Amino acid sequence: MKKFLKITPEGTKDFLFAESSALDDICGKIEDVFISRGFKRVITPGIEFYDVFSMPCSGISQESMFKTTDNRGRLLVVRPDSTLPIARMVSSRLKNSILPVRLYYKQAVYRNNPTFTGRRNELLQMGVELLGVKGKRADLEILTTAVSSISSVADNFRIELGHAEVFNALSDELKIDENYKEKIRVSIEGKNYSALNNLLDNLEPCKAVSAIRSLPSLFGGEEVFDKAAQICEGTNAVSALKYLHGIYNDLSPLGLGDKLIIDLGLVQRNDYYTGIVFTGYIDGIGDAVISGGRYDDLLSEFDAPMGAAGFAVDTDAITIKRLSDDNINYSDNPEILVFAKDGHEIEAINYVERLNKQGTNAQFSVLPTLEETKEFASLRGISVVKVIG
Repeated sequence: MKKFLKITPEGTKDFLFAESSALDDICGKIEDVFISRGFKRVITPGIEFYDVFSMPCSGISQESMFKTTDNRGRLLVVRPDSTLPIARMVSSRLKNSILPVRLYYKQAVYRNNPTFTGRRNELLQMGVELLGVKGKRADLEILTTAVSSISSVADNFRIELGHAEVFNALSDELKIDENYKEKIRVSIEGKNYSALNNLLDNLEPCKAVSAIRSLPSLFGGEEVFDKAAQICEGTNAVSALKYLHGIYNDLSPLGLGDKLIIDLGLVQRNDYYTGIVFTGYIDGIGDAVISGGRYDDLLSEFDAPMGAAGFAVDTDAITIKRLSDDNINYSDNPEILVFAKDGHEIEAINYVERLNKQGTNAQFSVLPTLEETKEFASLRGISVVKVIG
């Protein structure tokens, strides 16, 4: 008995009709932004050697990867991330390119999430990578591209902006190992005040401990910088705060207002990000739909040290939200159904092509009789049936 013949694996789904149309619409709008900014598309293999993702800074656990072997017994994984394969590609096939390079991707990634978590194992992701350059101009290019991308598919959104070096500089002043530092980081990221306080209470009181305790509450508009300057005064975090404040001021001509939020509790993967970090949210979606930042150390793992920044977009989540919007319709129904009498089929097909070129959604009826065509149109809610011949 073929027990699983008619079902999809956990964490995957079929995209039907309107879902596919909505996904194409979302991806198309975001892709237009990427192309207009000069990013060129690349496609990496669906399977990669495990070594590409085995480095500690990947942030991808071995348990979350789908694994297999090739015909030589070498360990392979189904692509769980797009940035690392692109880093591999840049360090090999593009190693002699004129820098910087602007790349974008649109491809599925696969994560083996635990059962019943509600998380997808297959996700279509889009994103950009700006490689071979550091500094404010590159950061502003990535941030404004992210803003243009999210605003192309949603009116009500917010961008939360932070800097990885604020937490890194403060935590480096503490006499703790990397494991303890990671526990503190996770508690800040999850806004778990109780766990954070318990961890910090075990440390000797100092300026850095006090500043770290305040990081989750340093969230809001430009006023955050004044509070943070007082809290972090005399620590190595001051320079990162000044840089972040400059970036915030540079973005002011965009007129984002309260859509741009400073969040110093944004402490994603301190072994990966080295500069600005940011996330993007859309009203009605609980998780971030954009996530990115600067990761200048990544290409060093591939023996090609260079500046790197980018972000990924969760297009699946945006698509699901778009389908729930009452004012948006992705119906696949044609406006006109064209039936051809015997001997007039090609004439009718040419007529359909002309209508579609003129902007009218028309479709040629493949049913053998006019009666069946009318019945089909009635069932599908197609109001116009045109007879040719």
